[in-house]
Amino acid sequence: MTSNLQNQINANIEDVKNDIEAMCTHVGVEICAPKVIAVSKVQPLERVVAALDAGQRIFGENRLQEAEERWTDLKPKYEGLELHLIGGLQTNKANKAVAFFDVIQTVDRIKLAKTLSAEMEKQGRSLPVYLQVNTGMEAQKGGCMPDELPALVAAAKDLKLNVVGLMCIPPQDSDTTLHFGLLKKLAKRHGFARLSMGMSSDFALAAAMGATDIRVGTAIFGERDYG
Repeated sequence: MTSNLQNQINANIEDVKNDIEAMCTHVGVEICAPKVIAVSKVQPLERVVAALDAGQRIFGENRLQEAEERWTDLKPKYEGLELHLIGGLQTNKANKAVAFFDVIQTVDRIKLAKTLSAEMEKQGRSLPVYLQVNTGMEAQKGGCMPDELPALVAAAKDLKLNVVGLMCIPPQDSDTTLHFGLLKKLAKRHGFARLSMGMSSDFALAAAMGATDIRVGTAIFGERDYG
């Protein structure tokens, strides 16, 4: 790894923190220190290692297989590592997801909630989970529809899942403040403390609007190369 890459990743992480502080100061929010989840999907290993060496310990992955390939060897080397699943999860992969991840952010249907509950009981784990809400009501996107959330919340409670908050991915080119506002309203209604919202293009705004978790990829690592 080159020192230039390490310096760039260090600077990027610091910029993220500074942008959050500046936005929160601008809007008059006094307490504003969301958990920064570095989204490492499709990023080269050397960039991920640079972030680890910069002290970053919380990472988000979209796909189980990619996460296993990237993190199986890295996990034992870095104490305090926390891996979040932030992509959709098929029920037939729930057993591996429960074994591998520390947090699952994309519980969006009762069938998945039931499967995860059974797997956690089987494995003796109680992972924190977020319920994903499709705030844009996009047919092609994961997340339960807002009007389906009460039933999902009730089922998750019956299943004794450790639901800590809500998560959303607003539509591209939309006014994200509307979606952040809706998610915050829904979380308050159902008594959840955590809000996972905001990505590289709008993380500072999300933080100022109450995000407790922000998912930042390119702002830390640089643009992805999908080949």
